[in-house]
Amino acid sequence: MATETNIHRESRLAKLNALQELGYNPYPYRFQPSDFAAELQEKYKDLEAGTDTEDRVTIAGRAMAVRNSGMFIDVKDNSGKIQAFCHKNHLSEQDLEILKNLDVGDLVGISGYVRRTPRGELSVAAEKFDIISKALQPLPEKFHGLTDVEARYRQRYVDFIMNDDSRDIFKKRCRITSAIRRWFEEHQFMEVETPMLHSIMGGANAKPFITHHNTLDMDLYLRIAPELFLKRLVVGGFDRVFEIGRNFRNEGIDKSHNPEFTGLEAYQAYADYNDMADLFADMIPYVAEKVLGTKVITFNGQEIDLSKGFARKSIVDLVKEYVGIDLLQAQTVEEARAMAKSVGVDADDCASWGKVVQEVFDEKVEAHLIQPILVMDMPRDISPLAKTHRDNPRLVEHFDAYIAGMEIGCAYSELSNPLEQRERFESQVAAREAGDDEAQMLDEDYVTALENALPPTGGMGMGIDRLAILLTNAETIRDVIAFPTLRKKD
Repeated sequence: MATETNIHRESRLAKLNALQELGYNPYPYRFQPSDFAAELQEKYKDLEAGTDTEDRVTIAGRAMAVRNSGMFIDVKDNSGKIQAFCHKNHLSEQDLEILKNLDVGDLVGISGYVRRTPRGELSVAAEKFDIISKALQPLPEKFHGLTDVEARYRQRYVDFIMNDDSRDIFKKRCRITSAIRRWFEEHQFMEVETPMLHSIMGGANAKPFITHHNTLDMDLYLRIAPELFLKRLVVGGFDRVFEIGRNFRNEGIDKSHNPEFTGLEAYQAYADYNDMADLFADMIPYVAEKVLGTKVITFNGQEIDLSKGFARKSIVDLVKEYVGIDLLQAQTVEEARAMAKSVGVDADDCASWGKVVQEVFDEKVEAHLIQPILVMDMPRDISPLAKTHRDNPRLVEHFDAYIAGMEIGCAYSELSNPLEQRERFESQVAAREAGDDEAQMLDEDYVTALENALPPTGGMGMGIDRLAILLTNAETIRDVIAFPTLRKKD
């Protein structure tokens, strides 16, 4: 394969040299198309076969197919595809020499008049032909299927050239982010930016990436979440803030996890997790309709109606419903482990009652949650930043949002009591010292911020990549990230 590629590259280099010997630069500084393929296809959709117009246009795009020694070229631009008809009677001698050195994959610029061929193909009849970027690498003939998955992700630019489905997914993903931003702005939230380099890891339970600042001679963590800084802004009087940005977690890679991902977090003063539940129920279908034109999606062959909002059930009630055990009856972690074992879940490594609840839920319940649902009232000992539940001190006002068996986000009634927050942090520090490297650290400055009074606040977070998986019916998170993290190629 490498030898074959080298042969093709040598042929293209020879053509590049021939163009340069003509005094022609196949890498110009600028080229300005006047029209695009999709617009032309729409404008001339009623043009009859065999009809020439006097309308002159200039198009630019990639030559995806070349037939009859360049007489017919399929030109693909960002909007779609159109044919170029290059007849020797309409081109100069230099243009014809340039055309002889054309390869599939070259970027071309063509000026001419619009016509529809006798066979019914809308075309631009070339009166001026240019190669505006000579490709030295050949395009693959086929770029689909499992055998090419690795190549698709490593050479994503080739994937986007060859696969319209990949381009469509990525375009939708960009529109998803835009729609999310529009929803928050329409609801009077202010978009902000907070640091990505943290001296103390916090805002989520996760393993961090660590880097080093040379001038300060100190280790820093790439942020796992912007939460603690965003709530500092709420303390400072910014009542509605949101941030869309990258987070980094030093964890495994699978269909729904990538070490760096795009997160959304938002905080609203004078609100609680019930208000955040209403936010999810309004924002998610809004985004779906803006991007897809419908609130009913299909994912993995299952129809999901986002217009009906999210059901709301507590995590312990869901475990009881799907597994048949009531973990609220367990008063100790030992009792909880025994109940988990009775339903086939090994929770011996779980250090707390809440961890057992989460383990049973993850193994036995999560996959069943296809229609939108908020898993409410999480265990207090695994959620150090949420307020204690107003009806049960073992729980907190924290929910996780699920669609199609996948967690897409969460929300809290944010803990605002600085004394309780310090106690929660200290219990996290103890868990960390006991070997839990995902437990959070004690952030003294954040506690001090709370001592300046955080108003009652509802906060939410969501993985934009995961929402993109759902709304594009993608198979994996790698499909919705332009350049996913990959193992280093040998």
